[in-house]
Amino acid sequence: MTPQELRALCLSFNAAEEDFPFNPETSVFKVHGKLFALTALDARPLMVNLKCDPDDALRLRTAHPGLIAPGWHMNKRHWNTVTADGELPDRLVRELVEDSYDLVVAGLPRADRLRLDRP
Repeated sequence: MTPQELRALCLSFNAAEEDFPFNPETSVFKVHGKLFALTALDARPLMVNLKCDPDDALRLRTAHPGLIAPGWHMNKRHWNTVTADGELPDRLVRELVEDSYDLVVAGLPRADRLRLDRP
């Protein structure tokens, strides 16, 4: 996956926004102010922190050692750092980004979730 594809994917979700609260190099993708993806799009290899169900996080780390690791500078129980440089199938990376977004949306207040469903 290219950095441009990752950025476009993150911004394709309802109400997704890109922010740079830490520095101009670190893209933070949020929905209603809540982080669902964090990446340095210019970094090589391309890596992205994504929220993950704790049981799935462990399973993914075991299945893809060296490519999926505990979230760097994040709560390691709920976040993974995914190397998206082409070794993992793009389909899996897309699914992990979508899962991260869905987990964050599920934790939003009901009123915010309802606003996401409106066109």
